[in-house]
Order: sequence, then C-alpha cells, then structure tokens
Amino acid sequence: MPCSPILVDALSAFLAALGLLHLRRNSRRPIRYGKHEQEEEEEEREEEGKPKRRREGPASGQGAHLPARCAWFLQELPAFLVPSLLLASRASPRLAPLGCRMLLGMFCGHYFYRTFIYSFLTRGRPFPLKTLYFGILFCTYNGFLQGYYMIYCAEYPDDWCNSLRFTSGLLLFLSGIGINIHSDHILRQLRKPGELTYKIPQGGLFAYISGANFFGEILEWFGYAVATWSFPAFAFALFTLCCIGPRAYHHHRYYVRTFSSYPRSRKALIPFIF
Repeated sequence: MPCSPILVDALSAFLAALGLLHLRRNSRRPIRYGKHEQEEEEEEREEEGKPKRRREGPASGQGAHLPARCAWFLQELPAFLVPSLLLASRASPRLAPLGCRMLLGMFCGHYFYRTFIYSFLTRGRPFPLKTLYFGILFCTYNGFLQGYYMIYCAEYPDDWCNSLRFTSGLLLFLSGIGINIHSDHILRQLRKPGELTYKIPQGGLFAYISGANFFGEILEWFGYAVATWSFPAFAFALFTLCCIGPRAYHHHRYYVRTFSSYPRSRKALIPFIF
C-alpha cells in the first residue's frame, strides 16, 4: 500500500478539528454517561420542581445501554484490531521499520491493555449505546490513521532511538500509562462487585487531582507524539486533551458538589495548577 501524504494530513487535520469542536461543545456540559448521566437528570428534576432521586442503574430517558465490560471491549477493539491487521498485511519483514515497532509496542500495546484487560476489570455503570457507537467510530478512524502512517509513511534515521525526542517521549509515555493503570486500579477498589455508587478516590495522583486517570492518558499520548514526532500522533494527543480534559473538570465539579468533605486543595487535571 503506497503512502499518501495528502491523505495523512487531511485525516490528521480533521482529527485535530474534531478535538477542538469537542472542547467547545463539552466545556460547559459533560457527555451524558456515568456519573454525569445521573447528575443531569437530577438537575432537570430540580428545575421542574421535582424531588431528587438516586438511581443505581442508568438514568431514565437515555435509550438503550450495554454492560460496561461489554461496551468498553467493543469500543476499544477497533483501535487495536485495525492497526494490527494493517501490520499483518504488510510485506515481510513486517517489524523491520522502526515505525512498525513503535506502533506495535506503544499504540497497540496501550489498546491491548484497554481491550483485553481493562474492559474485563472495569466496574463502571452501563454504557449508552449512542456514546458507544461514536466511540467505535473514533477508534476505527484513529486506529487506521495511526497504523497507516506508522506502517507506510513514517521514516526514521537509524539512530532515532538514541535521540532526545524518542527517549523523552518514551519516558512520558511509560509514565502516563503507569499513572493511568494505577489510577484505574484505585477507582476499581472504590466499588465492590455490582456496586454503582460513587466515592472519593484516595491515593496516588488522586491526592492532588480529581482526574488522575485522565492526566495519565493525556501524558501518555503526548509522549507517543513526541517519540514518533508525527502529525497524526500530535493530532491524536490534542484530541485526547480536548476530549477527556473537560471530563476531568466536570468530574472535579461533581465531586466538590456531591461530597462536602472533598479535599479543597485538589485540582481538576494538572497538579497545583488546574
């Protein structure tokens, strides 16, 4: 498959634009799933003069839902499967170019964890089908973009692994994925199996920020962008920041509103700053 720089630039620019559009649209109101699905229903009831009520399941009037484990598996799978299939279809030796090895070890490694480990460990609330549908579309799109570029377009000098950009990017990536996995573990321990209530997370980076898991993932993808030094990777990192950055802010606001004992020194996303 030949490389098309025009296609790569167009797909990357569109991805970055989608991220900025998402930031504009969801800065004030969060995407309605998880704690925010229930929160918005309660706000609507309060505006209508009706008493608030707590639900253990999905909020009413939000359409069909899937169990969280099934939904996360289906959503994350394309981001692992699409680049893996592109890599498998490449002529041998498949892993000779450095770009292919970085794709397999970093991008596919992350989504292997998200698809085959995280999805079977999560204890989250049922997932709205509408949100799942858009998540699958995004993971398919991004999986193709990152895989296509790294396999067919990326070119690196022989000493790239010794460069400052690669080593610093890899360090950021590994730090981010470590923070993300550890934060996910802390969040899972807040709930017993089958429990859907929310509690204050403690430990790790949660001592400083409400969105420790989001901070880890943002750090991870900016590290990947620096290590690969590519337009598609930077577009993906920007999209990640614009997508889950606002969610970290809304999580923080939810915790502050819901728990009177919530630590006031905690920030939303960046320790000591924001």
